[in-house]
Amino acid sequence: MEPNLLKGHLDLILLSILEGGPMYGLEISKQAQVETDGYFDLRVGSLYPALHRLEQSGAVEGEFRPAPRGGAPVKYYWLTEDGQRLLARKREDFRTFSTHLQALGRRYEGRG
Repeated sequence: MEPNLLKGHLDLILLSILEGGPMYGLEISKQAQVETDGYFDLRVGSLYPALHRLEQSGAVEGEFRPAPRGGAPVKYYWLTEDGQRLLARKREDFRTFSTHLQALGRRYEGRG
């Protein structure tokens, strides 16, 4: 995947995954890979800064909980009400963008 495309839609991806319930970073990354047949490969260098930013904005909350297999606690994240509203707006923005982009594609099909 083109890295700039991922960066532009990372919040939408993360919020969509967290809509399913609380998860920690590695789970979020694995969920993205599983649900997209490996198309989204969320790297630590982009995943955690984005989660931190979403937490600072109030879209997600997080807390440390025991790790599922023992060991050091891991930070679980989940959507807040603000996060659910943000997700709905981002989905609508993406639908609008996609619709207009497809319209451009149809307009120029066959030229070339």
